[in-house]
Amino acid sequence: MVSRLMFETTGCSTSKFERRALMDTLIRKAKRQDADAFCQLMELHMQSMYKVAKAYLKNDEDVADAIQDTILTCYEKLQTLRQNRYFKTWMTRILINKCKDILSFNQRLQSMESLPETACCSTEYAKVEWNALLEPLDEKYRVILILYYMDGFTIRDIAEILDMKEPTVKSRLQRGRKQLADAYHSPKEEII
Repeated sequence: MVSRLMFETTGCSTSKFERRALMDTLIRKAKRQDADAFCQLMELHMQSMYKVAKAYLKNDEDVADAIQDTILTCYEKLQTLRQNRYFKTWMTRILINKCKDILSFNQRLQSMESLPETACCSTEYAKVEWNALLEPLDEKYRVILILYYMDGFTIRDIAEILDMKEPTVKSRLQRGRKQLADAYHSPKEEII
């Protein structure tokens, strides 16, 4: 938010080149232990992290835990990032691993306690509708659709994030689209 204000107050437009330059500057500052730059960097990616985490985790508390763990890991391991331009890919990969860790923990906990999972209700209609639309999809398709359409990752980026080959991502994207279209356009039962 602060970064966008920098461009607005100077009267400049935020072109893709300017956003990349800003991201690179923030990453370099954050690598030099500039806490404000790191906070700005995380704020710029918060919505994207939420969408990815929500695709894996249904509980908002688990989503918050995954994001918090991701931010902490990014802060601690930022020096290991080799190329600044892959920051979002690197961060998203960390987030996905944290989500999988939480899912694994929850499954172990649930099997030990044999308690049914409680669903978390969303108050926003659009969010509920989107979640309901994606719910019947297999996780492998749902995650790719969210990364591609909601977060704007390319097929190549998704392949890197999920550690799979590009043709696999393409086929899952295509199958996910088909599943989504079939679910959305399924004929309704006629009332006699």
